[in-house]
Amino acid sequence: MRSVSQYKTLVFDCDGVVLNSNHVKTKAFYKATLPYGEKAASTFVKYHTENGGISRYKKFAHFLEEIAGNIKGPGLDELLERYATEVVDGLLTCDVAEGLEKLRKQTPDSRWLIVSGGDQDELRLVFEKRGLASLFDGGIFGSPTPKKDILDRELETGNIQQPALFIGDSKYDHESAQYAGLDFVFVSSWSEVNNANKWLESNCITSVLSTACLLDLNQE
Repeated sequence: MRSVSQYKTLVFDCDGVVLNSNHVKTKAFYKATLPYGEKAASTFVKYHTENGGISRYKKFAHFLEEIAGNIKGPGLDELLERYATEVVDGLLTCDVAEGLEKLRKQTPDSRWLIVSGGDQDELRLVFEKRGLASLFDGGIFGSPTPKKDILDRELETGNIQQPALFIGDSKYDHESAQYAGLDFVFVSSWSEVNNANKWLESNCITSVLSTACLLDLNQE
């Protein structure tokens, strides 16, 4: 891949890339579905970690259709509400990736976007409260619109200009980048992808330990 400063657009996933929030959401998914029993909640957590980057709306729909079965419990709206209540506090207090301000200064001509599976309104609130929103001049986007649809839309409007780089931490992020014709770099330190090294090698994917390591790529 080219030096980061050569990209006209940098597209960041949020969880596991900008915020150390994967564990926050995993815990929230477990607690939200626990009324269905520990087994169902644990099965759902496994599904969640194997499908990083997909919106909560699709995940909870899958839970109700494929995991909950005939067990009685909260419906979709209540599950979403229970989950959101757990998540917001965690997003406001979890670690922020180091080096973002420095990378922003080193890429003054690049447009920055967030394209996440997280709820869009929630993301915008959290980023504003944490003083991060101003870094992302291209906008902060999330569910319920799927990542691929967001990328399609922003490419069509010219908000994402090529060459563009997607910075993610999940297999779905890589799939979305490929779908949209964006280069991709994998951030590993906060990722929940199992056996990531084998997957990265088989797909010839560039990987960095953390978002701060993108500064090193910028010097190549």
